[in-house]
Amino acid sequence: MTIVSSAFPTWLGRCCFLWLALIFFSGFSARGQDWPKWRGPGGDGIASEVLPAEFDPETVLWRGQVGVGYASVAIADGRLFTLGHDGKETGGQETLWCLDAKTGAVLWKHSWDAPLLPNLHEGGPAATPLVADGNVFVVGKNGDAWCCRADTGAVRWHLDLLAETGRDAPPEWGFAGSPVLHGELLLLEAGVTLGVDSKNGEVVWRSQPFRPAYGSPALFESGDETRIAVLKTDGLVILDPGNGGTLAFTPWETSFDTNATTPIAKGAALFVSTGYDRGCALFEFDGRQLAKRYENLSLSTHMNNAVLLEGYLYGFDGTAHRGRPTEFVCLEFESGRERWRVPPTESLGCGSLIATRDGHLLILTERGELVLAKASPSGFEVEKRGQILGGRCWTPPALADGVLYARNARGDVVAVGRD
Repeated sequence: MTIVSSAFPTWLGRCCFLWLALIFFSGFSARGQDWPKWRGPGGDGIASEVLPAEFDPETVLWRGQVGVGYASVAIADGRLFTLGHDGKETGGQETLWCLDAKTGAVLWKHSWDAPLLPNLHEGGPAATPLVADGNVFVVGKNGDAWCCRADTGAVRWHLDLLAETGRDAPPEWGFAGSPVLHGELLLLEAGVTLGVDSKNGEVVWRSQPFRPAYGSPALFESGDETRIAVLKTDGLVILDPGNGGTLAFTPWETSFDTNATTPIAKGAALFVSTGYDRGCALFEFDGRQLAKRYENLSLSTHMNNAVLLEGYLYGFDGTAHRGRPTEFVCLEFESGRERWRVPPTESLGCGSLIATRDGHLLILTERGELVLAKASPSGFEVEKRGQILGGRCWTPPALADGVLYARNARGDVVAVGRD
């Protein structure tokens, strides 16, 4: 009896422990995650959560106004961060906004003098904030890089990218690359890529100069090493994060000097796509050089990245300012073979998209309609749709804790999805 009575509580305890663990981990997997930077938690445009069954694009939780611009939003610890401009062409200011993600209430803001820089569009900042280690890092259109405390907005450091790169003016379309963090090294794109100590803003290294482009750096793995891929106006550059040295380069030039996308990495395979009918290509980095695996004209993404999901790329083919209508397409990543194409009659325009890990595409059309579709190489199948914004919508949305956040060029912000 003594043996039985001592074993029974042990068995019961183990069962209770397993039962509680199952509850905890099932709840954890269903709980929504943050979207703390450009292209989301993994830097790939894919949310680390499933889309709630009750998600409704017509359920508006709140609306706000953050000023003119194209910066997307970052969400972390219940706070939403984005950038906007007051719209004044002379004597204007940019502002870093911190809003309550649940209500849209302004928690704090930080402003500085900056030009609007409208050029065939409304102007305003275009780089998305990065939230990490209790800080928020941002880059303004004129090259002001800031690090602020995420909870209070207190400035920790400021860096002038014009001064640091020896430029007397920003690029034609302004500074648009979003900050990227590698350990404690902050990567800032300004033609010259800067490796900056994220704690104090001191420049650790500078890459060799290239003509500036408008996409963001991407980290990828090559063997046992982490490398940096940046699509400059001159072409695709591979950098060593230890010292900023150039490891490889291959030309990739576009009309009007507007390479404006972030390389998409799958291991050491790097996909690039740019507008003005330049098309797309897949390169492989072997540690020493870049080898082209294919190139075609099936996908020319002007400003907004495609998303790679389960071996297939989904994205917008076309350019916002050209006569040929923009189309939504699906390509095989490994081969570049086109699987399907949505005709312009669907009126998606030059839109943007993100995805969820359970295979949903969340597409924001150029005119502000949110379209939910299945990510499938078999065809384009719409599940739900709803008009959530007006005006010009070129900025990709973000998904955090089952809520989708989106903005337009004039600065209207909306949170939709579920109560």
